[in-house]
Amino acid sequence: MNLRRRSQLREDLRAQSARWAHLAQTHGTPLLVLEPHLVARRLRQMQSALAGVDVHYAVKALPHPVVLSTIAICGGGFDVATRGEVDLLRSLGLPMHRCIHTNPIKKPADIDHAYAAGIRTFVVENLAEVQKFAGRPSDVEVLVRLAFRNPTAKSDLSSKFGVAPADAELLVKHVLAAGVTFAGFSFHVGSQSSSIEPFRRALQETVGIASHVRDTLGVPARVIDIGGGFPVSYREDEPPIEDIGAVVDEVLGDGRDAFTLLCEPGRFLVADCMTLLSSVVGTAERDGQLWHYLDDGLYGSYSNVMTEDVHPPILALGEFTGPEPALEPVTLAGPTCDSADVIARSYPMPNLGVGDVVVSPMMGAYTAVTSSRFNGIEATPIVMG
Repeated sequence: MNLRRRSQLREDLRAQSARWAHLAQTHGTPLLVLEPHLVARRLRQMQSALAGVDVHYAVKALPHPVVLSTIAICGGGFDVATRGEVDLLRSLGLPMHRCIHTNPIKKPADIDHAYAAGIRTFVVENLAEVQKFAGRPSDVEVLVRLAFRNPTAKSDLSSKFGVAPADAELLVKHVLAAGVTFAGFSFHVGSQSSSIEPFRRALQETVGIASHVRDTLGVPARVIDIGGGFPVSYREDEPPIEDIGAVVDEVLGDGRDAFTLLCEPGRFLVADCMTLLSSVVGTAERDGQLWHYLDDGLYGSYSNVMTEDVHPPILALGEFTGPEPALEPVTLAGPTCDSADVIARSYPMPNLGVGDVVVSPMMGAYTAVTSSRFNGIEATPIVMG
């Protein structure tokens, strides 16, 4: 981990250490501490950096009812991809007209279900998906998902979804033939890209495709959905959201008013709203290195390490209350009887003993939602912090 980043986190979070110690003592560990005001703060930051872009939170990142209600109260919308997500929002009484359905591959019954709930904007990326919309009501609007490969991203979604830009015009023709409204284009440059250049290239090419479709087919692309994937600083510093906002301004320029702009952030809005508190339950020396076994691991809250190759920062709770400690490389492992359950290797930590609490900030996105009950271990509780 970048030592400057570690020092910065230690200072930024020092004031919360006493509260974390109290929560760990009260509830035990492992424990996820949720702070919904941080969701509101991130949403306001995004709304400022991406001025005029309608924000639709990707529910899959953290579908906690308090998080969803916070986003709705702050004026945000939602990006849903499944029947379960639609039903969750409905059960909470949240505004369904602020939803877009962005799963490029879905059953006709899923389209029916979303439409009945009040959702009108959907995404397609191939002819088979377009044909599922034939004969549907005219108020259905369809976005054509474009693929822009980004192998440098942690999750390159264009490797799974999206039509090649060269084939976009043909797919738009199929949408028009199906009798529903062609609204525009969407793309996703992948998650956790360390460069803003993929956003620039994708938006430039999308604007070019929109102009081509307007000129050849006579239909405007009114909507551009710039997707999600906005990077978050975990152990290393990543480009700020303001830099991506500057790219949008630069590429669109005076033509910005020609489009309704959407985005689908997940991680950016919720990554820092949850902190994981776990405890050392065992210590051993293996092959010359110290191992600490924690009561949460890859099959639990640290599932983002396994599923996304995303590595959250890890600090000892004791680091926040004294001078900067000496650090030594250790291996941190999870609680299951599985050799893959290793959270970090040769990771710098201060001296730890059994019972010591370890803190991982930035644990809101793709952690609790991708955890399992493997080995009979219960889900890590979430409490309000």
